Amino acid sequence: MPKVLSVEDDELMIHEIVSSLSESGYEVDVARCGRDGIAKIMAFPYDLVTLDRTLPDLDGLTILTTMRDVGIDTPVLLVSSMSNVDERVRGLRAGGDDYLTKPFAREEMAARAEVLLRRKTPQRTAETSLQVSELKFDLLKHRASHHGEVLDLQPTELKLLEYMMRHSGQVLTRTMIFEGVWGCRFDPGTNLIDVHVGRLRKKLGAAGEAPQIRTVRGSGYILG
Repeated sequence: MPKVLSVEDDELMIHEIVSSLSESGYEVDVARCGRDGIAKIMAFPYDLVTLDRTLPDLDGLTILTTMRDVGIDTPVLLVSSMSNVDERVRGLRAGGDDYLTKPFAREEMAARAEVLLRRKTPQRTAETSLQVSELKFDLLKHRASHHGEVLDLQPTELKLLEYMMRHSGQVLTRTMIFEGVWGCRFDPGTNLIDVHVGRLRKKLGAAGEAPQIRTVRGSGYILG
């Protein structure tokens, strides 16, 4: 079942979008603000995102350009009450795949979602493993190895490594890591992330030539 994220703050629109897509057989998550939306997008590989242009905390185009800048190519259907040509062109040039103006018919929403999902190639298959260089993560057995040697990692370290491997080569902020691994809002007063990253970095370092976790000063961390 395709999984869709709707980033929308208007309750009536949320109802319309969720009803339209659910009736078409999609599983729909909802983010009611931009920051929650970007956290969910970074943490889970959705098949499609419907994105409101005017959110209370972030402009939809900011979320869209952030996605594209970090290499997330999930199809995005922009949904907006701004229907003039200039705004539609801005949205598409920023990386949007389609643009739907409010109000809309449920059938049109469903049809546009179907077209975007059909365009997406290659079709996502069930993942069983992740690999970065010689570092491998077995998603079925939930264990990591380097050159075939199983790494001795604690459950949270495994979750952290899986998240970083899914986003290898990308700079991950502490907020992204905290929300992606622990599933809750980041507390800037905690050193929880630094402690766990330090432990994981030490264990990867002991594995020899395993990809290393590097600190990007003022930004966060990057694996690879």
